[in-house]
Amino acid sequence: MKKLVYFLIIPLSYFSINAQTTAEITEDNILTIKQNNSDELQDYSAEDLPWHGRRFKVTAGGFFPINNTEVEVNGTNGKIGTDIDFERDLGFQNNTVSFFGTFEWRASRRSRFNLEYFYLKRSSEKTLEKTIEFKDHTYPVDARISAFMDNEMIRFAYGYAIISKPKYELGLLIGAHIMLADVGIQLQANTQELEYRDAVNFTAPLPDIGIWGEFVLGKKVGLYANVNYFALKIDDIDGRIISYNLSVLYNVYKNFSLTAGYTGLNIRVDVTRPKIDGFFKWGYNGPTLAATYSFGNHVKFYKH
Repeated sequence: MKKLVYFLIIPLSYFSINAQTTAEITEDNILTIKQNNSDELQDYSAEDLPWHGRRFKVTAGGFFPINNTEVEVNGTNGKIGTDIDFERDLGFQNNTVSFFGTFEWRASRRSRFNLEYFYLKRSSEKTLEKTIEFKDHTYPVDARISAFMDNEMIRFAYGYAIISKPKYELGLLIGAHIMLADVGIQLQANTQELEYRDAVNFTAPLPDIGIWGEFVLGKKVGLYANVNYFALKIDDIDGRIISYNLSVLYNVYKNFSLTAGYTGLNIRVDVTRPKIDGFFKWGYNGPTLAATYSFGNHVKFYKH
């Protein structure tokens, strides 16, 4: 009987000791893994991040703006044009999809140059619910019309970092939005002789100044924001502009990142020329989704 008891006690003792040892090893391993992960997330240098502080950065993606457009074009014989709301009066869609692209060159630790491009093409057809005076023609109520509006926006900007630290930068911007606009209306009729069409196009350079900030929120996450405003009259063009942008970057792999943001612009241009007399008011805002590739040497930051 004693032999049987000893026979049972010895294996049970072995399994108990082995289980305790395994539990201790497993617990130690878990704590070690957690500590290593924590150190990996916290112990990094912002100057060595593949997406931050690189000499060049290229971004391209989609923009999904909500538009509000007003246009008034007076006639050459002194006829006063109608203040036209393109979305309400001409049937343009408020929500659109477009493409945008940017290029950034960091010339030094504090200086950067930006080039941005945005293109939006819209058109519509509608039976008019009110009479519209546009340029030299009258478009009567119940007339069937087609309309178009093509806009290109090119922006050049120089940014200077007043505060330049490895994990955050704050600075000033000076630049210009150059808007190329082409707008027109056509009366649709049963015969070509009864149809008529009016179109205007102009280029408006609109300088602006603003502030910007860029922040490293984590090893793979960054934040960028800017706000710009200006009002100026140059010869026969009087313009006012305000724009803003907020975007969050997530580094996917090495130099490649994805950004999601929200951007907007409000612009008014009054033009007085022999071939065009009137105003153009355009506002848009909406989310953006883009891919970013950063490359080139890192700029040198100073911690103090």
